[in-house]
Amino acid sequence: MRLLLDTHAFLWWVGDAAQLSRQARQAIADPASECLFSLVSAWELAIKVSLGKLQLSLPLRRFIPEQLAANRFRLLDLSFSHVARVEILEMHHRDPFDRLLAAQALEEKLEIVSADAIFEKYGVTRIW
Repeated sequence: MRLLLDTHAFLWWVGDAAQLSRQARQAIADPASECLFSLVSAWELAIKVSLGKLQLSLPLRRFIPEQLAANRFRLLDLSFSHVARVEILEMHHRDPFDRLLAAQALEEKLEIVSADAIFEKYGVTRIW
């Protein structure tokens, strides 16, 4: 299974938070799963940290790489095909980060780990 972690799912996983559903936790923990963390989510976290809406245990430039390595997650870069896919997505949601994550999931044929059901409206398989 190839999984794209939504921003909150990534934070809840690395923080071992109770909010992460049992199904999501099992999918991420499955050794057969390839878990990806999007550069889009890193950008979203950087904005939240800079606005004071989020505090991390380390500066973002260390937090993300260390968590990716510790959890054997792979960084998913943002490509032009991902951005171009946004152009043809229906406007189910105005959040630009979620729209880009939906586009990446569709372009890369990934399932998304997210509590947000909006991804299903885009035709993305959601694990929660």
